Amino acid sequence: MLKILGVSSSGYYDYLKRQDSKQKVRKEQVKQEITEIYNESRQIYGAPKITSILQSRGHVIAEKTVGNYMRELGIRAIWVSPYRRTTIDPDFDNKLKNILDRKFSPDAPNTVWVTDITYIWTVSGFFYLTTVMDLFSRKIIGWHLSDTLSTKGVLKAIKKAKSYRKIDAPIVIHSDRGVQYVSKAYIDATPAGNFIRSYSRKGNPWDNAVIESFHALIKREWLNRFVIRNISHAHELIFEYIEAFYNTTRIHSHCNMASPHDFEKINAG
Repeated sequence: MLKILGVSSSGYYDYLKRQDSKQKVRKEQVKQEITEIYNESRQIYGAPKITSILQSRGHVIAEKTVGNYMRELGIRAIWVSPYRRTTIDPDFDNKLKNILDRKFSPDAPNTVWVTDITYIWTVSGFFYLTTVMDLFSRKIIGWHLSDTLSTKGVLKAIKKAKSYRKIDAPIVIHSDRGVQYVSKAYIDATPAGNFIRSYSRKGNPWDNAVIESFHALIKREWLNRFVIRNISHAHELIFEYIEAFYNTTRIHSHCNMASPHDFEKINAG
């Protein structure tokens, strides 16, 4: 058959080898790009996010293929199981209303903030991270690391958020019922003219699920990789994750695979 077509057997098989070679070269190029994206994400991105980035760069490639290439490369998203969080849930006044009511997708930035405290384990003991998130973009707009669970850490995080955002209309600010968030100092820092305070129902951690999820994320993706020496070391790591990666670079499914910063920029106005 090959002779009838005027092609020798050796020529035909040389042609097949050349085709295989082109495919192999492309595969190696894609695998190299996967490795670069993976490392740029601090080994956090898995196949879905890497696939999305490759496709945005013009590659026609399936998530399954990216997953196979990652297995061949011996790389995977690094997720370290976080410590179990304990929640303060005393029996506070029934007047603390859940205004947010799990409406986690506001239509505009600077309309709903959520805030919470989580602990950070270090060799020197536990420290406490308070964060304030703009629910529209999932951007962290204020945070503070403290050596105690006092209200001061919450107030400093709120102060940072207020300095970062201009308050033109009352903002819903949602928290759990921890003693810090029902204190007079917190109420004074979130006056009725600027804020509408909202509280999770007793025994309902899902009422503040988005900020809880962020605290699990920063531990799973980043902090739990390290033996954190002290509060200074913890602060450096938290700053790097929030300011240099999460807010500005890390793509988020809620943000249509953009970073919180870019999502706000795209939806400005």
